[in-house]
Amino acid sequence: VQLQASGGGLVQPGGSLRLSCASSRSIDSYNFMGWFRQAPGNQRELVATINSIGSTNYADSVKGRFTISTDNAKNTVYLQMNSLKPEDTAVYYCHARRISPGYWGQGTLVTVSS
Repeated sequence: VQLQASGGGLVQPGGSLRLSCASSRSIDSYNFMGWFRQAPGNQRELVATINSIGSTNYADSVKGRFTISTDNAKNTVYLQMNSLKPEDTAVYYCHARRISPGYWGQGTLVTVSS
């Protein structure tokens, strides 16, 4: 199984980005998908998750700014990020799981800076 993340880049504070993560396997086979991030010197942290019935969960730091969604026809999970802040700067990883440990994408770098 491969998870291919894309969409990262450099954006100014207040700007928006949409991350995509395309799965080589049907995402219907997963019961959990999510986005995590890791900033330099920090541990990897959960950003947003979505389960097989569409229930979502967000880190407090991104609630109201980020939205996770899926497109089953494209086998892709998205992370729409709005009102970006410098503290959102990190490498973002997608994750998919039916049973542990699941699968990880390669990461995409998001840099929020003026």
